[in-house]
Formats: sequence, C-alpha cells, structure tokens
Amino acid sequence: MPNGQLPRMETFSFPAHSFDPETGEVALDYALTGPDGELRFTETITLPVPPTPPSAPTRQTLDRVLELLHLVAGVSYYKAAAPPRLLLPAPLGEAATALVTAVYTKGLAEYAYRNQLPHVLELVPTAPEGRPVDPVTWDNSDRRPLSTVGGGKDSIVSLEALRRAGLDPVPFSVNPNHIITSVFEASGLTPLAARRRIDPALIALNSAGALNGHIPVTAINSLIAVATAVLHGLGPVVMSNERSASDPNLIWNGHEVNHQWSKGVEAEGLLRAALAGHAGLTEPYFSLLRPLSELHIARLFAQFDRYDDVVTSCNAAFKLHDPSARWCADCPKCRFIFLALAPFMPRDRLVRIFGADLLADPAQAPGYLELLGIDAHKPFECVGEVEESVVALGLVAEHPDWRDAAVVRTLLAAVPAEAWTAANSTDVFTPAGPHFVPPPYAKALTSIS
Repeated sequence: MPNGQLPRMETFSFPAHSFDPETGEVALDYALTGPDGELRFTETITLPVPPTPPSAPTRQTLDRVLELLHLVAGVSYYKAAAPPRLLLPAPLGEAATALVTAVYTKGLAEYAYRNQLPHVLELVPTAPEGRPVDPVTWDNSDRRPLSTVGGGKDSIVSLEALRRAGLDPVPFSVNPNHIITSVFEASGLTPLAARRRIDPALIALNSAGALNGHIPVTAINSLIAVATAVLHGLGPVVMSNERSASDPNLIWNGHEVNHQWSKGVEAEGLLRAALAGHAGLTEPYFSLLRPLSELHIARLFAQFDRYDDVVTSCNAAFKLHDPSARWCADCPKCRFIFLALAPFMPRDRLVRIFGADLLADPAQAPGYLELLGIDAHKPFECVGEVEESVVALGLVAEHPDWRDAAVVRTLLAAVPAEAWTAANSTDVFTPAGPHFVPPPYAKALTSIS
C-alpha cells in the first residue's frame, strides 16, 4: 500500500443487502472498484428480535428503512479510498437522494478537510434510471417512543422527560458498553439494543494506513434505531441532539465543516424526509432537545442525581479499560461539560461525578481558552457554542463555590469585552431555533423545566 493508501479506486457501490428475521441479522455489502480490481466488504448489524415474527406490512416498511441504512452506513467503507463516483443500486426519490448526497458530502466534510480531499464535498451519486416504488404509509406516531441512550446527560434528560410526561419510553443503544448498561440499570426501564460489526477487512486496511477519519455515525445509528422501532412495533425514535450541534467548526473551500453535522437540525430534517418519502413513516424520528442549548440541558440534568455514579459524556472514557473510569478529565468534552454543570450543582457533587476538579487545575486553562474561542477554532468535538462557554464562565464567576477557582480567575482575565457582549446578547435558557418536536411531545420538556 504505497504512501499508506489503497491503489486508485474509481467507484463505490452497494452490491446487495439482506435481512434474516429469525436472527435479526442485517448484512450490508459494499464494493470499491478500480483499474486493478475490486475490494468487497460486508457490514453486519444485528437487530433485537421481537417476541413474535414481523407481519408482512412490518417487513415491507422495515425493508425500505434497511435500504436507506445500506446506503448511509456505506460511508465507513467509502472513506478508505474516497473514489470520485458513488453508484447507487436503485432509483431513489428526491428526499432519499438528498439524504445520501448530504451524508457523503457534509457528513464527511471533516474527513475531507483533514485529508485534503476537496472532491468529496462535491460528490453527486449516480442512480439507475427509473422511478422508485412508492412506499406504504406506516403511522406509528401514537406508539411508545424508542429513546436512544448514549450514557451522557442529554439522553438522560430526554429519557426522564418522556417518563415524567407519561410516554413510557423504551431505552435503546447500538453496541452498549458497560457505561450505557449502567445507565440502563439506573433508569429502571427495560431496554433494547442492537449490534453493529464493522467488516474486519476495513479495520485491517485502516491499520495498514488507508484513508480514515470522522464519519457521520449518528446518521447510521439513527437508522438502526428506526429499523428497531419498526421491527418491534414502536413509535418514533427520540434523539437528544441540542441546537448547538448545528454550529459549524470552520469554513473550508466555501463549505461548512461541522464535526456534529449528523446531530444537527439539517441532518435531522433530511433523515425525516427520507424516511417519510422512501419508507412511508409518518412520524419516524426527531430530537426532543433540539430547541435547547447545552447550558439549558445541563441545568435540567442537575435535578436527576440517580445517575451521578454512571453518567459520562466523555468519548475517551469509552476506550478506557477501567470500568470505573467514566471521565478522562483532559479532553474538550470533559472541560465543557464540567463548566456547563458547575453553575447548577454544588462543587463537591460535581467533583464527585468527575473524580477531579477541572476548574482548580491550571493545566486545564489552555483547553478552556479554545472552548471560549480565544486561542483556536471550536474543537472538533461535541461541545457547545462559544457563547455558551462564555455565559457559563460568567455564571461560575458569580457562584460562591467556584468564583475563586484558579482556572476561573485565569479565564476571566483572558476573555475580551466583545465576547461578553456577544454572550450577553444570547439567551441560552430560552428555547429557540428550528425543530421537529411533534406537539404531543412538546409537553415532555415542560414536565421537567
């Protein structure tokens, strides 16, 4: 593999996919093709099997959802070589085409930026001629919601809001680890889980130096969740993505680069439209927390202490071998979440949750300067907007438990006057912005506010 890359590949395609209702196994086949041959991959997703076999209408709707999952999950394999042509297996309607195009361009924008592959931002999928078959309408809007759980404060707030509103949520995760399992147990609710297995051939290529980078994994997991909901006769999939997820990190070659694109409101709207237009779902998927800021969600989370011993929003913690280590205490997410929660809970409780006092450690100051937009662009992490960090800093500066902390004093001296002005003009505790929360679910947020 010269220069750590695959031989030149010209096309990426989707040869086949299948579903076994007895085992719940979904097989998704992919191919990279070039002048010197072809590389084939098969990803395996295992959906939880329901107590009774799916009916014919359920299978028909599920098959249409799996068609979308097949296309979207391909980004993991496409990125190994980033060929210029994307060959779709069948004609697609306008909404499904828009979703797939966006997933492979906007969803891979950070990958393209880091690997300097501007052509990825301009990909246009090629589909066979013809008209796609219209779906059968599937109205699941009045059934129990499937609420995705990632182990962090956001999904916990959604789960508790749905429960308090009497909507009887079913917790769900893809590949739940010990952290997510602990959150399931703390909730006292009976969860569902799916498994996703990347083809080992791709892992070997990545280890050998193939092109690699960030993918829009939330779009993939969202479709796995929707497939699970359909298979089990459940209602809409409820996500916990906040409004700051739509905020880009930077502009490159005239395109927005957003680490959280697949968590943003644009991706949510595209996925909803594709599920309606291609699979016939009337209320498939939405984010309950979309109108809220990270700080607002942090304030809501502070009222639920039953999760203090299990919650984590740190991605690094998922890779640690020590099951008791839930926060690395040295990454942008840890810094932001600590700062966001600090105004709303006593210092001893927050330090107990994290196992460290980040605002007392001077070594954390450079990372906080990034979050405040002073020393660099917003980190490529799932963190709140710069203005939210500034507002949180202002709140802790007035909090008796925090105002004398070493990092707080350092940051107060570094924030320019214009940053305070911008932050003060933004009401982070007033729900705002576009969202897709259905009216029956709007009351869920007011139940915990």
